[in-house]
Amino acid sequence: MTGRRNLKVISLVLLTGAMVGTLFGDLIGFALPEGVVKQFFLQSTEFSLGGIIGGENDAVSLNLGAIVLILGLNIRLNFATIFGLAVSYYFLRYFR
Repeated sequence: MTGRRNLKVISLVLLTGAMVGTLFGDLIGFALPEGVVKQFFLQSTEFSLGGIIGGENDAVSLNLGAIVLILGLNIRLNFATIFGLAVSYYFLRYFR
């Protein structure tokens, strides 16, 4: 079983890569002057749990009487996020 990685480690590395990539893209977008390059780094696509199920906001609520559960998930993808995922995947492949 050597060479096989735990799913938790893979998820953590990919999530960290996505967060670092998004932070990097926001910093580059903040530093660049207005123009096409800044728009390229700051343009993103968002997916939300509320939008999938049809809620009016980005959260889904489940009213059970005494307890109300509010569940929400919002994913924002841009070029830097994809780049961060690719770099973290490369590190996972390289450091076996």
